[in-house]
Amino acid sequence: MQLKDAKILVIDDDTDVLTAMRLLLKPFVAEILTEKNPGNLTSIISEKKFEIIILDMNFNGLVNTGNEGIFWLNKIKEIAPATDVILITAYGDIDLAIRSLKEGASDFIVKPWQNQKVIESIREMLQNRKTAGSKSLKSNTKGEKIVGESEEIQQVFSKIKKVAPTDANVLVLGENGTGKDLVAKAIHENSKRKNKAFIKVDVGALTSTLFESELFGYKKGAFTDAREDRKGRFEAANGGTLFLDEIGNISLSQQARLLTVLQNRYITPLGSNESIPVDIRLICATNLDISELSDENKFRKDLIYRINTVDLIIPPLRARGTDVTLLTRYFLDQYSEKYDRGPFKLEQGFLKKLKNHAFPGNVRELQFVIERAVIMSESNLLRDSDLSFSPIESKLQYEEIHDMRLETVEKNTILKVIDKNKGNISKSAKELGITRAALYRRLDKYDL
Repeated sequence: MQLKDAKILVIDDDTDVLTAMRLLLKPFVAEILTEKNPGNLTSIISEKKFEIIILDMNFNGLVNTGNEGIFWLNKIKEIAPATDVILITAYGDIDLAIRSLKEGASDFIVKPWQNQKVIESIREMLQNRKTAGSKSLKSNTKGEKIVGESEEIQQVFSKIKKVAPTDANVLVLGENGTGKDLVAKAIHENSKRKNKAFIKVDVGALTSTLFESELFGYKKGAFTDAREDRKGRFEAANGGTLFLDEIGNISLSQQARLLTVLQNRYITPLGSNESIPVDIRLICATNLDISELSDENKFRKDLIYRINTVDLIIPPLRARGTDVTLLTRYFLDQYSEKYDRGPFKLEQGFLKKLKNHAFPGNVRELQFVIERAVIMSESNLLRDSDLSFSPIESKLQYEEIHDMRLETVEKNTILKVIDKNKGNISKSAKELGITRAALYRRLDKYDL
């Protein structure tokens, strides 16, 4: 994004600072809004989207934490996680400002600032917003994206960037609905084969009789109804990428046939004695755990080695923190345009209900939930009552009480203590035996 297209919000209780910042930025940006009371921040950013928020570190008596800037930074990241936040601080608070970078701030300005440096910092920040992998990764030419800013999904982005330019075979692992097909497309679109074909096959849905004809093709007369020659998916993908989805569901005999082709890089269509060389980049995906694939009664170990030069594990949505909010706004933009609705405002109860749902159907389930809310809502203010979750997915709901992972136990403990203390952060931190700042970090980590 260019500076001239940016919308910027400045929050500071010093009128002189607001005036100076408005006069500095107004000639360069599309819109500059100033606000003296940070208590109005929640409503402002719920109603309007800003690329950058410039936030003072200290306010008078509104939030008595001693770390007001970090408090309001966490509020911003909760409501608008994709927004970049620049903190304004005095020289004596630099240590606090540096700590805020770990809490999610993008940069900080030390008073008194140099105007040109402020402009350049903002310009660079806006340019970085369009860098691939910062908040999303393009997955195909239709504009679909893998959206996320969590550490878990950023690790996926990083691995995609490393593996995509190579011809290494990739195995994509993850639960249903996590976006394995988008990852496969992203690998192709960022590879040297991006101008060649990307062919997807749901091999798990192929019967034994269709498996060979679909993958390797057939000659006219090879079987009943084979009225003409037909290329298989391997030949159609020649020079490009072949994506075999649900690879964990094919039979042992199908695995043996596939292994032979991958070893020799030749296919033989049904009804033919001619071998055809194929040059493909192979990507496979499954919702099975790698331990299940290691069971030789179900899956050949030699085939696992052949398809798994690099594995990519896609995290479930419940492990991706603030990505729930980011994806919610991404899908809202999509369906507002599709159904000519909106712009929508979100009540806090709407986001809270989303965050408290386990999403066994992952990103796909969230997408359908948001589409349903857009269609069924009575107004442009979305409330928790506008959310309804599929009874199909509810039957698959994960029972958190049986989830004994350390992070789940910690998250549930924090929720119980905060609820017990009726939201009092100081009391909750004391009872948990940690500092208030440490508790804020955990609240941000678990997107609470």
